Amino acid sequence: MGLAGPNRKTIKRASRGRLPPSSGPHPWDKPGLSRAERVIRFAESLPCTSGPKAGTLFKLRPWQRKFIRAVYRTNKAGERLVRTAVLSVGRGNGKTTLAAILGLCHLAGPEAESRGEVYSAANDRFQAGRIFAEMAAIIERVPWLDDRVSIKRFTKELEDVGGAESIYAALSRESGTKMGMAPTVVIYDELGQSEGRDLLDALDTAMGKRAEPLMIIISTQAARDEAPLSQLIDYGLRVNRDEISDPTFHLTLYTAPLDADPWKRSTWKLANPALGDLRSLEDAKRLALQAQRMPAAEASFRNLILNQRVDATAQFISMPTWKACGEQPCNTDLEGRPCYAGLDLGATRDMTALVLVFAGEGGAFDVLPFCWLPGETLQEREDEDGMPYRVWAHEGNLLTFSGRTTDPRVVAMKIAELHGRYKIQALAFDRWRIEDIRRELSAIGCNVELVPFGQGYKDMASAVDRLEALVEEGKLRHGNHPVLTMAAGNAKCERDAAGNRKLSKLRSTGRIDPLVALTMAIGVAARPAPVIDIEALIG
Repeated sequence: MGLAGPNRKTIKRASRGRLPPSSGPHPWDKPGLSRAERVIRFAESLPCTSGPKAGTLFKLRPWQRKFIRAVYRTNKAGERLVRTAVLSVGRGNGKTTLAAILGLCHLAGPEAESRGEVYSAANDRFQAGRIFAEMAAIIERVPWLDDRVSIKRFTKELEDVGGAESIYAALSRESGTKMGMAPTVVIYDELGQSEGRDLLDALDTAMGKRAEPLMIIISTQAARDEAPLSQLIDYGLRVNRDEISDPTFHLTLYTAPLDADPWKRSTWKLANPALGDLRSLEDAKRLALQAQRMPAAEASFRNLILNQRVDATAQFISMPTWKACGEQPCNTDLEGRPCYAGLDLGATRDMTALVLVFAGEGGAFDVLPFCWLPGETLQEREDEDGMPYRVWAHEGNLLTFSGRTTDPRVVAMKIAELHGRYKIQALAFDRWRIEDIRRELSAIGCNVELVPFGQGYKDMASAVDRLEALVEEGKLRHGNHPVLTMAAGNAKCERDAAGNRKLSKLRSTGRIDPLVALTMAIGVAARPAPVIDIEALIG
């Protein structure tokens, strides 16, 4: 069947790999099969559409069967328990084919509902079209599907006109409005590459109109903790560890530990269950060799092939090293210890960060950060930055100003409160807008010592070096505060001809204000005490 509508034209089908007409009941119609077994039998009735096995029936691998059985498990009433399923593997493990098969299963197979709505989602039109193209290729090669399903290539839509009257559409972030939908199943391809969660949230919230909706996410890991996929995986790991009871959520994660040898085949296999099968072993060897010879390619190899949460861009601080300093600060013994602070006061609508550091034994520091954004623009900032600011605010990790702008008085009140408790010895500040803070501190009678701290190489270079050394030596205890960790992951440096470094907001991939404030606090803490001229005093 070709295009639908009064002006439809018959499109000649590719005969290569086309299966013979089916007769009799389908193999998944056999009585007594579980829902998972029906899905498996449906999948294995479909043909491979490309490669050396084109035209032969698809054969699910054990790891794919295991995932399907987990997702389509049921209660005693035969109702599917799982509502959100995440499968994360390295690149090249046949994710698109599996996604296409599951999409067809819900469109016209054993999981089809009357007038159901099936969607595949991706971050751009090209990626969204890949699942559609695979589904269309399968339909053209299966006579009973070809007779039932209308293919609309221009709009990337399918319609089961001869069966359940279900529809399918490929969506991307550029697809316009997602309102009015009632999905029975959504298959999100490569969510790990998404910078925001607007499309994910629009589809997820629309699924409440169905009795047994299902969101299937199939993706390689994101590079950052704050990414939507990372939040789902972290939640799923807690479910898998029985820290949370949620039978509606399933996670299958294939990843190599960060401390595993990245150049061993056994390590590759941990993240690539189809290695040497659907995933080319020779290609993995080629990429590994390039990553060994080109250090800049190692992070990309770790993220895309080893399915590790590693940023492929050159960061100031590596995330594994930063997170190794994630022990919680010992808040019970902070009072009485030498305390220093750094303040990066945001512009009208930007982030403001105040970070305190407390000197400890052996040159170590405990870190206590406070971060603000204007409350009325929180949703806007979240959409722009792709960060879960509302979640962090709810958890108490992000403070908010009332209204739409930065309020220096609120910051001054917090400084006064902390100075009264911890006796801040020096507060380093960027000269920009500091007069606003001076005025507010003076108005409430707070006499904390303010120390100018330039943002150029002169003041920043030694502080950047000192912060890096503290992280590398494991002498910084920051508790993996999420907003500060976001900033550490975003931060990049500029270097002058002499090799001096400074943090660069222009080069960095997102907000780094909390890390700037931390760097200033470390910098002012390392400054030598002023030399007092006794003779001049007694004069």
